[in-house]
Amino acid sequence: MVGSQHEALHRIFQHDPGMFARTFRELKVPLGVPSEVALLPTDLTEIRPLERRVDTLLRFTTSAGRFLLLVEAQGECDPDKPSAWTYYLAHAHAKYRLPAVLLVVCHDRGTASWAAKTAQLGPSFWAGSLTMSPLVLGPDNVPVVTDPATAADDVPLATLSAMTHAKDPSIDAILKSLAAALRGIDEEDAHIFAELTELGLGNAQAAKTWRHMMTVDPAFFRSETSQRLREEGETKAVVRNVLRVLERRGFVVGDDVRDRITSCTDLDVLERWLDQAVTATSVADLFVDGRHA
Repeated sequence: MVGSQHEALHRIFQHDPGMFARTFRELKVPLGVPSEVALLPTDLTEIRPLERRVDTLLRFTTSAGRFLLLVEAQGECDPDKPSAWTYYLAHAHAKYRLPAVLLVVCHDRGTASWAAKTAQLGPSFWAGSLTMSPLVLGPDNVPVVTDPATAADDVPLATLSAMTHAKDPSIDAILKSLAAALRGIDEEDAHIFAELTELGLGNAQAAKTWRHMMTVDPAFFRSETSQRLREEGETKAVVRNVLRVLERRGFVVGDDVRDRITSCTDLDVLERWLDQAVTATSVADLFVDGRHA
């Protein structure tokens, strides 16, 4: 059965597909900056009685071309996995006609070391006829992120650091840095990363530490930084809506009007303009009451 800790290890990549570029740089794999990342169906079943489902399947588009990235979370050594992973790679390649690479994410060094071994599935006299060698993320190659500024620069990587270093002596410092970083991002994203972290820590003692950190401060997600970011997001959304209504109603929005609307930071004024944009007979009507602008 798929456990919550297992889910967290690969779902973090689904939440932030661009994380793969950063992850690959940590692994010293020369991946260009992706121009597009598409989440593909994970069902690789070829015939109904044999269900094959990879954890996460992404299609990357870079300046060098397209390729598939298959992500598997692995919590323990499993002798049946190498053949399954080989199947995933071969079938994904055949289905999408693109090069494919497998990334395995592990909690502990033992599992990571086992997963990193090249699987020789061909016969001894011609072993090279079928081999499989995945990329592996684990405690040895995921950085220990204990600096709050570093965590703030890359929250997904800081989250993955907490998951893969749950038993590291520095885990408390990792969690404190991650908690500080979450205060500065969008509230919804912060909740997602906080939950993924708790799930990814599993039954480790660090999970109790993390839950305590999330409950001791009931205003955790109501910090000044989070509030400011939310207000800025709401303001930008209303600005877009005002301009959209005017344009959809056929008004020509000159540069001076556009600048006045986009430079306004008063949410109340913007919402009043949005209401008036619906009934205005001219762009000038938008600013009939200009006392607050």
